[in-house]
Amino acid sequence: MKQSLRIGTRGSKLALWQANHISNLLSISHPELEIEIQVIKTTGDAVLDSPLSEIGGKGVFVKEIEEALLSENIDIAVHSMKDVPTILPEGLVISAVAKRHDPRDAFISKTGLTLAELPEGSRVGTGSLRRGSQILHHFPSLNIVSIRGNVDTRIGKLKESGEFDAIVLAVAGLERMGLGGEITEIISPEIMLPAPGQGIVAIESRVNDQETTDLLRKINHIETEIAAISERAFLYRLGGDCNVPVGCHASLNDNFVNLSGIISSPDGKVLIKNDTSGPIEEARQLGEKLADMMLQEGGNKILEELSPS
Repeated sequence: MKQSLRIGTRGSKLALWQANHISNLLSISHPELEIEIQVIKTTGDAVLDSPLSEIGGKGVFVKEIEEALLSENIDIAVHSMKDVPTILPEGLVISAVAKRHDPRDAFISKTGLTLAELPEGSRVGTGSLRRGSQILHHFPSLNIVSIRGNVDTRIGKLKESGEFDAIVLAVAGLERMGLGGEITEIISPEIMLPAPGQGIVAIESRVNDQETTDLLRKINHIETEIAAISERAFLYRLGGDCNVPVGCHASLNDNFVNLSGIISSPDGKVLIKNDTSGPIEEARQLGEKLADMMLQEGGNKILEELSPS
């Protein structure tokens, strides 16, 4: 039986919270396990002056950690699921997920005004094309301004820089860090559909390390896993990355998955939204089906225009 386990993670406060959360879950299910957390700096942590879509999209927060996993310098990697590309490097697999936190987006304004109350021309900070495009679709008089950095950095920029009137962050990250009190408003999914996998902590391991996989499956949250499979199938079918303004959210009701998705142009002028449902056994197929429906409804044209020529 495995006696020790090395967890690889980014070094931000939120990433360390997630790694420690998984460490605690593993310690409860395997009290004999000696667990070590190793911090690995990623490209996304090092390059903070460019939008994610310009420096490599989703993979910039996981590449170096996955390399450490493949070279066996660590045993598992802990990620925010929304940062994990839908195509994993050969030899790696998402072995387990923790129970999902609130997947919605949070609006934080300097003056306490809600998103709908912001005056024309107000500057809303986000590094996400998905968030920016949905805000512009519903509130075209607002200005979207790029912002990067961890949660603390972004809140600090809002309060101190004068560049922003408001910012948008994930509810899950704020609440995990004890910053839920900063939230002015939780944005309804009717206005802003979350990113696929938002609020989910994913655990990645090597395909050939069955002993570690067996450990991880004991802490896997099956309902969250089903939702993640459906949402990531939707994203995969669209070729989705941080370069694409795509949102998707799956909810489970009894033995059924209800799946909603959006594809938007970056300026928010065109937004395609649809939903579907079906039995949990068909979670992956539902994601693919919804993506295909939306591609036929005009999503294909949006994605073609976003593709590098």
